[in-house]
Amino acid sequence: MVQMINYSGEGAYVVISLINPEGGYEQTLYVQGDDDEWYHDIAEWWRFFGKTKTDIDAITGATIGGGERAINVIEIDQDKIDAGYSLRFETAVEDKEYYIKDVEFPLTTENIKLKHEGKGYIRYVRMMPQK
Repeated sequence: MVQMINYSGEGAYVVISLINPEGGYEQTLYVQGDDDEWYHDIAEWWRFFGKTKTDIDAITGATIGGGERAINVIEIDQDKIDAGYSLRFETAVEDKEYYIKDVEFPLTTENIKLKHEGKGYIRYVRMMPQK
């Protein structure tokens, strides 16, 4: 679950990425926002995605506005947990700031049970593991 802070303006694009142990992008897990015209505003992710041009089947429809929350289902291979990987939540809002690491945390068995505070448009992220 992603809970946004209260802010005014357009809805936020949120990209959830799997980051490998070396700190590079491994996989795009989820994109909140379906208008690819604005993907370049999520600059760090776009450098990765724009080069690979892989199909993203993790794209949802609408962006998420100030004060709203979204529940997203992401699939993470079990072998990535406790193996040095991280989850990164990047956010961007049209004509406002971009946060490369709005939320980022090591992908550990313990961390996927915790609430993680955001640094930008995200108030917090709470993971709810399914087994």
